[in-house]
Parts: sequence; structure tokens; C-alpha cells
Amino acid sequence: MKRIDEDIAKGQFRNIYLLYGEEDYLKLQYKNKLLNALVAEGDDMNFSKYQDSGINELQVIDQAETMPFFAEHRVILIENSGFGKKMPEKLGEYLSTIPDFTIFIFVEPTADKRGKLYKAAKAAGGDIEINMPNESDLARWVGGILKESGVQMKKEAWSQFLIMTHDSMDNMARELEKLVSYVGDRKQITIDDVNAICVSRVETKIFDMINAIAAKDLRKTMDLYQDMLAAKEPPMRILYMIVRQFRQMKVIKQLADFGENSGTIARKVGAPDFAVKRTLQLARNYTDKEISRLLEDSADFETKVKTGQLDEKLAVELIIMKYAS
Repeated sequence: MKRIDEDIAKGQFRNIYLLYGEEDYLKLQYKNKLLNALVAEGDDMNFSKYQDSGINELQVIDQAETMPFFAEHRVILIENSGFGKKMPEKLGEYLSTIPDFTIFIFVEPTADKRGKLYKAAKAAGGDIEINMPNESDLARWVGGILKESGVQMKKEAWSQFLIMTHDSMDNMARELEKLVSYVGDRKQITIDDVNAICVSRVETKIFDMINAIAAKDLRKTMDLYQDMLAAKEPPMRILYMIVRQFRQMKVIKQLADFGENSGTIARKVGAPDFAVKRTLQLARNYTDKEISRLLEDSADFETKVKTGQLDEKLAVELIIMKYAS
């Protein structure tokens, strides 16, 4: 991301930019930064946009070969095309022969580092991976938004806000807007405000459930399960998310046992550092044997559900009963 800011400041651009990763909000921001710097408002003659599957690669190449009209660059934006995983052969070969006046901007959810698109972008220095920032960067970003609104947030409110909204910056921005409107003339957001306004994501409830299981709080675990069922969450999806959390916990715990710090672990597992820290705190309540046994039981119950031997709602309840009581 720093490279994009530097290129814009210098007015010197690369032939290929590949913006990929899990954080859609930031990808949108940096895509728009590039477009604002490269394309004059209303200039449809020198700007082409392609998205989703079924893109005609020969048409793209033809556009790229066309000289810009009264402009320095011809800009081609390609979004969510799947080219990050598999690039069409002719277009993939063309990426090494792009004329100086053409700039490609690819925006993809993922990028195969063995693929032609990633290799071409990396060769140009335009491979930009955009994932969820760490907690300190998020705190500065949120602090900037709140400062513009003339509002502050208490420390415990920030911690709760992060837990409830950390899945994406887009979600955080929406919830912040709601909070600022909610507090009105008050100048400080409290934890009660966060709990009253912010929508608790399923992932947050799953984490709370695993906390309750670790504390052997059967009632709270069952209450959380019933809340998710009332919100129309399918039992097998709940089980899947419990299993996913425990699998991640197992990997994070093993890496920590090998002496890795939370920042290194976060990069290896592709999770925000604050989420890794939370998981490490939670992992202290479980032995490796307990985690493995729960994963084995979950796999067994899932098989029984799929073969009609066990009701899916009962399967999750049995897991809860065994490990939270």
C-alpha cells in the first residue's frame, strides 16, 4: 500500500498493479486512489473496466494496444475475474509485453503466487497484498474517524468494539457511523453503547461459546447456541465454525509452543494479530489432548449426521454437553 502512495506522490506508475487479499474496504480505497490519480473525471475514452468471469481476453489485449487519446495513460481495470487463480493463456503472455502507455489494475480476492498474474505484477513491483491491519493500525484509523466526529471511545469500549466488528473494516466503518449517531451530543462512546448498537457477528458468538465451554459454563453455552438457532443459523454451520476455531487454536498453540510470537503467527495463519492474541489466551484453558478429542468427536458426529444416524441439532448439543458440563 505504501508503494501505491509513493507512486502517486511521484507521478510515476507501474504497468501492472495487483491488489489482492481479504480486506475489501482497503482494496476499494487503494483502487480508487489509483483511478483518481490516473483517470480524468469523465474520461471513458482512455479507461476500460472488466469484471467477473467471462472476460474476452482478446478484447482486453486490443484495448491495451490502443494508444491513449489526449491522455498520458490508457487504464484497464479488471476486478473479481478469477485471474488471480488462473490467467487466460494469451493475456498471461501479453502481461510481459505491455506498452509503456498502458496500466493494468487487477483487483482480486486471492492470488496464486505460482500464477502468471502474480509473477507479472511482482516483476513490475505492483503486487500489493491487502489484509486486515493489526490492532494498533486499526486503533489509529478508528481514532481518526472519531476525531473528525468530535467523539472519543473509552478503552474498554474499544476492546469490545474490536471483538464485535473485527471481521472487516467495512463493517467497522458502518458500526462506527451508527455509534456516532447514537451518542449524539455526548462526546464519549462507552462499552454500554457498543453492546447496545453494534451487531454481534456469528464469529463473535462462536468465540464467546468456546470461552463458555472452557469455563464449563453449560448454561451460557446453551444460551449462545439457542441465540444462534433463533437467528436462523443452521446447526451444522455452527458446528463447522466451532471446529474451524478449534483447528486454528491447535495450529496457533503449536506455533506458540515452538517459540513463535503473535505477529509471526498472525502472518503464518493469515489472521489479525489481535485475533491470534485472543486465541492464545483462550488456548491456555485447553490441553492439546482436549482440542484433538473435541475435533475427533465433531468429525464423528458430522459423519453420523450426514449418514442419517444423528439429528444435526442434537449433534451440536451433544458436543456442548460433553465439553461444557
